[in-house]
Amino acid sequence: MQENRLTFTDDIRHTFRQAIGRDRYDHTFIITDHNCLRLCLPLLDAHDIPFISIEPGEENKNLKSLAKIWKYLSDNKCTRHSLIVNIGGGVITDMGSFAAATFKRGTAHINIPTTLLAMTDASTGGKTGIDFNGLKNEIGCFSVPEETIIYAPFLNTLNIEAMLSGYAEMLKHGLIAGMRQLTGIMQFDMTQPDYTALQTLIKESLEIKTGIVRQDPMENGCRKALNFGHTIGHALESLAMETGHAVPHGYAVAWGMVCELYLSAVRLSFPTAMLHQMTKYIASLYSRFYFDCKQYDRIYDTITHDKKNTGDRISCTLLKDVGRYVINEEISKNEIFEALDYYRECM
Repeated sequence: MQENRLTFTDDIRHTFRQAIGRDRYDHTFIITDHNCLRLCLPLLDAHDIPFISIEPGEENKNLKSLAKIWKYLSDNKCTRHSLIVNIGGGVITDMGSFAAATFKRGTAHINIPTTLLAMTDASTGGKTGIDFNGLKNEIGCFSVPEETIIYAPFLNTLNIEAMLSGYAEMLKHGLIAGMRQLTGIMQFDMTQPDYTALQTLIKESLEIKTGIVRQDPMENGCRKALNFGHTIGHALESLAMETGHAVPHGYAVAWGMVCELYLSAVRLSFPTAMLHQMTKYIASLYSRFYFDCKQYDRIYDTITHDKKNTGDRISCTLLKDVGRYVINEEISKNEIFEALDYYRECM
């Protein structure tokens, strides 16, 4: 699998034109959402390029939206020699990349992420997909973009909730990488962001991710470390959508990290002091998701569908310490329930 080319730019118009003109594509198409169409596309001066815009939000990352994109590409004569440009947050880069990967059995695409979550996670690494049957990213494939272009000023359009959503993925990268990286991330004031300093942190966070992906592009081994916080986090995110109270992906990851840090302490002797420090820190930033023990079985059932599982065994990435991850750690139903108890007591 090809390596994801990353470009950081201070001149998005020039870099965008350079990217779409790099090869002899017969057509170029943009996939975006209504918010980015209004706030971000004018900065690219892309008025001459045909586009499709969908409703924003995780609840629209589904087969219906994907079919709408496929139909648009087909009706407008997109070919295997065309280029698809995904401009938006994680929903657009996940779904747009999947549309490109499957249309005509594979069409070239580039990602231009406009949220912190997409910049630090969704737009790189080659994972694509949509939600299906109430499950997060249930349908998808690996397809690496030709290029991912990072333009930090897009973040000026975001509210604090959207910024914190991306920050959770950065915290995850710090926890699996080491204390130096984690400390640098935790010292950053997300409530009053310095965007120049933030761009440096984004680069460092992506270096952590791409370094792991380079070793294991198809997620057969160490890339599973990047799923820390996601086993339980995805289940909580699915429950929130199911009950009509959709939450930002990063919030669910933050809650999942609290649960999985607890499991790390119980199973692998992750330092208790660090468990409590991280729980307190996450609780100070992320609002609590309310559920009760009557919903534990529903959460567990969702976890049994996790892509990292083998047969009936639930596999999870846990930590022995900051920077010391263990993949394929098998966890039981009772342990998951204990972790959910810990979350409800401490958050």
